[in-house]
Amino acid sequence: MIIVSCRFLRVTSAVVAVRDLTVYRGSRAVIEKVSFEVMSGSNTAIVGPNGAGKSTLVQALVGILPRQQGEVILLGHALSPQGYLPQAIRQAIAYLPQSFQFDPGIPMTVAEFVSLGWGIMRPCWPWVGGSQRRQAVKQALAHVQAEHLGARSLSRLSGGETKRVLLAYCLVWPRQLLILDEAPAGLDAPGEREFYRLLADLQQSLGWTILQVSHDLERVRRHCDHVICLHRTVLCQGSPAHTLTPDHLAHAYGWSPQHSPFSPNRSG
Repeated sequence: MIIVSCRFLRVTSAVVAVRDLTVYRGSRAVIEKVSFEVMSGSNTAIVGPNGAGKSTLVQALVGILPRQQGEVILLGHALSPQGYLPQAIRQAIAYLPQSFQFDPGIPMTVAEFVSLGWGIMRPCWPWVGGSQRRQAVKQALAHVQAEHLGARSLSRLSGGETKRVLLAYCLVWPRQLLILDEAPAGLDAPGEREFYRLLADLQQSLGWTILQVSHDLERVRRHCDHVICLHRTVLCQGSPAHTLTPDHLAHAYGWSPQHSPFSPNRSG
């Protein structure tokens, strides 16, 4: 059982608050003593080189991976070491993994899949809330400009269409926090631009707080207001202007400062 100090709860109004988080894979600490906060309404990016522990971090935050040390507070509630959160809090959080695996042999339409995200996660009769569920699915697909996909089989979607449908699944029920683990992975450049545009529109219209793992530092600079630079532990954090500097990126990625993507001396 985690005991959270009153002092810790008083000093933060964060949607996500992490203190001294350590997670092992096997006998190796993949992330160690990580601490940060994500404030309400912010778009926060976690950046760092391959193998820095970014996916491990977000999986620990949503309870997929156990943690060996530290505190995680989500929407004011402590995540237990076993990954438990109260049902109402769990329902207010949406998680988009890096890849989405779906058995093409399952005959499920887009509308049927999106409808699985509606309502409280508990056994109930399938016809309960039928009209409300259908209306919520219709509105969610309209938000992501995917109304025309409702009757299509999930197995017939392109990569970009799949990302839109996953976003619709996230917003078919009111959420406060959206956690993405390189969700645009697999999209071509136009598809990735469209995904980020759509995400920005949804954040503005729905008031989401976003915590995302990203490899695209230029998009992070344009779209995010807070950056956490991770390499096993937090190397630095703050605004993009403060964090995405040649010196900080050289330290995190092993570049020489003059070859940083944001170096003023970099040609091209």
